[in-house]
Amino acid sequence: MALESASILIVEDDTVLADRMAAAFASRGFDVRTAGTAADAERIATEDPPELVVLDLRVGQDSGLSLIPVLKGIDQATRIVVLTGYGSIATAVEAVKRGATQYLTKPADADKILAAFGGSEQATVDGGRVFKPGEAQTMTLDRVEWEHINRVLVEHGGNISEAARALGLHRRTLQRKLAKYPSAR
Repeated sequence: MALESASILIVEDDTVLADRMAAAFASRGFDVRTAGTAADAERIATEDPPELVVLDLRVGQDSGLSLIPVLKGIDQATRIVVLTGYGSIATAVEAVKRGATQYLTKPADADKILAAFGGSEQATVDGGRVFKPGEAQTMTLDRVEWEHINRVLVEHGGNISEAARALGLHRRTLQRKLAKYPSAR
């Protein structure tokens, strides 16, 4: 498929960001549609399945992860790039398991997103930097803790209270840890 003429659905609850991405993709010749909620995205995709989807990991109160199999169920050929402001290896792995093509951290410009649709490399969450398979990555102790917390959070379906119990932390403590984004190195 030629990316230049593809239809693209941007699922983003931040209207300013969604409008900027829509304008960037439209200027590159894409047929662009936007959705601010998971329900809108499902409706739009059902009416006319997009070839490409840019999906925010958190859409309002909904999880973008739960939307991936819905969109793939509508059209298995749809390619999905998941964007997030707070990435973790656990959510990246979960997104790919559910059918995402790539996983990028914000900020990611239109060119980087387009490269993710066509690329064969796996994206990591180190400030949006893409690592080639097998390239060494070192993580700080804070980053290891962050990854573990996010893996447990994914295992508990994003439920902070359940994840906090599993980690042996108070819910507020877990929320504070999640609010911090540790440096990647």
